[in-house]
Amino acid sequence: MSNMKLMAVTDDSHTVVELAKKILQIQHNVDFIQIREKTKTVKEVMTLLHYLDEGGIEKGKLILNDRLDIALCSGIQTVHLPEKGLPVQKVKALFPHIKVGKSVHDYAGAQEAERQGADYVLYGHCFETNSKKGKSPHGLAPILEMKKHLKIPIFAIGGITLDRVQALQHIQADGIAVMSGIFSAENPFAAASQFDEVVKYENKL
Repeated sequence: MSNMKLMAVTDDSHTVVELAKKILQIQHNVDFIQIREKTKTVKEVMTLLHYLDEGGIEKGKLILNDRLDIALCSGIQTVHLPEKGLPVQKVKALFPHIKVGKSVHDYAGAQEAERQGADYVLYGHCFETNSKKGKSPHGLAPILEMKKHLKIPIFAIGGITLDRVQALQHIQADGIAVMSGIFSAENPFAAASQFDEVVKYENKL
């Protein structure tokens, strides 16, 4: 089986200080942390990064959603572009040292992201999820298609719970991205630890 990775995605509902604490708590239980704080100002995100830096975070684990400017100013090597974000090709051409991920919702979108030079895609949403209330999930079939034809890693997001990790491992998703399952949990450290354990267990099978 593939060596599945675990990405935690912030949920834009905590103060900078609270969020820094939560990220520092879970940093050793996840492979990546995507900072997706749409409503925070540049200054707030920079302050968050400062706290994380002071807390000794491994910079290589951090991914900044949408904010290429902040990534460049703070030495973060990976940006994640939303579906309607900057063009992958342009970012890769201007900043070849930056790794670029892209949100996609179907096989065609993933294929296009790879063609433009994306380093990975984040596909979703896979299952029913509170953050997309009323929107039908896109299911797992597109991941099978991507795995057949794409060379870049495919992360799955959307409604991923502990008992759904096995299904994603079974179709060889390269990673899972968890937002509310970790950041909305009463104890994010315990939640991240559980996901970490399940992913490691599935990787051994």
